[in-house]
Amino acid sequence: MSNQSMTSLLRTEAFINGRWASASHQFDVCNPATGAVIAKVANSDSAMTHAAIDAAAQALPQWRALLPKQRAQLLRRWHQLVLDNKRALAELMTTEQGKPLAEAMTEVEYGASYIDWFAGEAERSYGTILSQGATGHKSWYIRQAIGVCAAITPWNFPHAMITRKLAPALAAGCTMVVKPAEATPLSALALAQLAHDAGIPAGVINILPTQQPAAIGEILTTHPDIKKFTFTGSTAVGKQLMAQCASTVKKVSLELGGNAPFIVFEDANLELAAAELIRCKFRNAGQTCISANRVLVQHSVLSQFLELLQSKLQQLTIGSGFEPAVDYGPLINQAAIDKVAGLIADAVAHGAELIAGGKLLPELGPLYYAPTLIFGITPAMRIAQEEIFGPVIAIQAFTDEAQAIRLANAAPVGLAGYFCTEDYRRIERVSTLLECGMLGINTGAISHAYNAFGGIKESGIGREGSPVGIAEYQEIKNITLGDLA
Repeated sequence: MSNQSMTSLLRTEAFINGRWASASHQFDVCNPATGAVIAKVANSDSAMTHAAIDAAAQALPQWRALLPKQRAQLLRRWHQLVLDNKRALAELMTTEQGKPLAEAMTEVEYGASYIDWFAGEAERSYGTILSQGATGHKSWYIRQAIGVCAAITPWNFPHAMITRKLAPALAAGCTMVVKPAEATPLSALALAQLAHDAGIPAGVINILPTQQPAAIGEILTTHPDIKKFTFTGSTAVGKQLMAQCASTVKKVSLELGGNAPFIVFEDANLELAAAELIRCKFRNAGQTCISANRVLVQHSVLSQFLELLQSKLQQLTIGSGFEPAVDYGPLINQAAIDKVAGLIADAVAHGAELIAGGKLLPELGPLYYAPTLIFGITPAMRIAQEEIFGPVIAIQAFTDEAQAIRLANAAPVGLAGYFCTEDYRRIERVSTLLECGMLGINTGAISHAYNAFGGIKESGIGREGSPVGIAEYQEIKNITLGDLA
């Protein structure tokens, strides 16, 4: 039975061992569009964290012993309940995160697609018979659930970043403890409610909202019962968490920061390139790790492309996520506003030209920032070196293909990259040479449950989604049988 009211899915306590658990302290979750307090949520502490880990450890043997088909059936029930409650989940997300309601509904569908995909993958996890190594011997390997897992997820996709981790873990036979971002815990708790309604057993999923991320994160990364840790967030925090995991040599998967180049070559379809750049840049107000960050445009088409972008920026609608036909809403908090404003100020101070935007929209609220176009960026500027995480298109010019590739590959991170061209020979060359884990050619949309999501260099370790995603939650056991001769 579906619940179509946002309030029917509003939970404010931690979810531990199949029950709602209160805490001695709470913290406020606020609507970034209005600043209003939505709810007071349990501030999970170390004792609750240990209780959640114990619950996951106790639930593990029974969950791992289920047939893959049985786990798949439960995942599919969960998937259907998520879809049945799409509107309610989207309203909750828009309220706590700020993105437009239509975009939130798309995220719910996207997040649900991972549950559906990995329900299928639960039944398609194979071992391999190996070549005979000695007379009378036969060897093979099997894949087994790694055990209790822990996840720390970000605020920018509070639904999909959880299902992208939970679904493969559960499909593999693992149990999990999740610490959602303190800014957006309500989507995570709603997902736990629907998983419980679907019949997923107590202890398999545990959710710990908290305003003590460092303390709880230290437990999750050092507790010996947790065998796998997964994190999506900044590179700096990811490095710290990875170091903490080393104390117990946990398996880790990290989806960290990006600084995606978006290259527009002179032989590109400029109208398509502009449309795809806008699509890529302004989703979630630019607050995505795969958002176009360094826009590289060939000199010969620069003026024409800038005119196209200015025209498209004027067509964007900014406002509350609950208003119709809104393209993007507020940034998540004042720190996000301060960072964007600081990057723009630094670029202008070092010679960049502000073409459009570069200002707050106080008539809408304190966290709304105008769509911004800035030109004359150089690699030395902060805006070229840091993730913008805001509605800003920062343009650098280049002369030829070799220079574009050098500029694109100069970053220490390598999550996503994009380029636009009509030359199939250039497609082959550039796609081989660009250093990134994911590449979009003539498109700004590259994320799907069927695709392998993840980066190289300092953008992380491992992949989410695709047929390889479930392997992040499995160990390979090699078996050799002798005395066969």
